[in-house]
Amino acid sequence: MQSLNLNSLLNKTDYHRPLLFNSVLWFLAFVVLLFIFSKGTIPIAVDYIYTIIFLISLAIPVSINFYVLIPKFLKKEKYVIYIFLFILNLIVFASLSCWLLQPILDLLFPNYFFISYLSKSNVFLVFAIFFIATTLLKLAEDWLYYNTNENKILKLKNQQIETQLSALRAQINPHFLFNSLNVIYALALEKKEGTTNAIVQLSDILRYVIYDSDTERVSLKEEISLLKNYIAFQNHRVDTPTPTEFNIQIENEQYKIYPMLLLPLLENSYKHGIIAGETMTPIKIELQQSGSQFKFTITNANLNTKNQLKNRHSGVGIENLRKNLNLVYPHQHQFKVDETKDIFKITLNINHEA
Repeated sequence: MQSLNLNSLLNKTDYHRPLLFNSVLWFLAFVVLLFIFSKGTIPIAVDYIYTIIFLISLAIPVSINFYVLIPKFLKKEKYVIYIFLFILNLIVFASLSCWLLQPILDLLFPNYFFISYLSKSNVFLVFAIFFIATTLLKLAEDWLYYNTNENKILKLKNQQIETQLSALRAQINPHFLFNSLNVIYALALEKKEGTTNAIVQLSDILRYVIYDSDTERVSLKEEISLLKNYIAFQNHRVDTPTPTEFNIQIENEQYKIYPMLLLPLLENSYKHGIIAGETMTPIKIELQQSGSQFKFTITNANLNTKNQLKNRHSGVGIENLRKNLNLVYPHQHQFKVDETKDIFKITLNINHEA
C-alpha cells in the first residue's frame, strides 16, 4: 500500500500568504501614518505623497528584517547577532530618512512645498515603533502558519495511520480465517466428535476478530479470552503429549492494548512449533502487566521449518504485527526474536499508559 504524500497534499493549501500579509500590513500602516501626518484633519494631496514616500523608506528596512534578519538569525537562535543587525538596520535607514527624504520629495515633486512632518528624534521613534510592531506581527503570522501547518500534518498522518491499520486488519482477518478453516477441514476429514464444538468456538473467535476488535483499543481481559478460545480451538486439531502452558500475571485486566496484537504470535507457534502426536516441547506463554508495563513472551519448539519471519505465506501475521507496533506504539515497544537449534522465542515489551 502506498503511503500518503503529505508534502503534495500540504502544497494544495498554503496558509502562508506573504502577499496578503504585506498588503494588509502596509495598508493599515498607511492609514495610521496618514492620520498622524494630517493631524486628524481631512488629508490633502501633499499628505498622501509624504505618507507614501515615508512608507517606502520604512518598507525597505522592514522587508530586510522580515526576509533576511529574522529567517537567517532570529529563527536560527543567533540572538546577539540579530539584535545587533536589527539596531544597525534601524539606525541606518532612520538616518537616511532624516537626511534624504526631504531632498527626494523636493526633487520628485517640485510643484509641492514639503515641510518635515517629524523631527529627527520622532523619525527614530516612529522607525523603532514600526520595527518592533512589525517584527511581532511577522512572528505571530509565522507562528499561526506553522501551527496550522503542523496541525494539518498531524491530521494527515493520523489519516494515513488509520488507513494503514485498516489495511493490516483486512489482511489479518482472512489470514486467520484461512488457518481456522484448515482446522475445521482436518476435523471433518477425520470425522472427530469435537467438530461441532470447534465450529461454535470458531464462530465466537471470528465474532471477536471481525466485530469486537474493530476498535482503537480493547481490554487485556478480552485479548486473554481470545487467546484461551484459540488454544481450546487448536486442541481439537493438535493432539500433543504436553498441553500449552499459559501463565498470566496482571494487575489490571482493563489495561488497554491494540486489538489482535497477540493472536498472530500464537498462530505462528502452533503452525511452526507443533506436530500432532510428536512434539514434546509445549508452547509456553507468559503474559505480564504491571502499571504501564506489558510483556508477552511465547516459546515453542524450533522444528527447523522454513524461517517463519521470511516465509512468503507464514510470515504474514508476524510482519503485520511489526507494522502495527510501529504505527500504534512508536518508540514504546521492543520486539525481540530469539532462535536456537531447539527453541524459537518471541518477546514483546510495551511501555504505554493504559
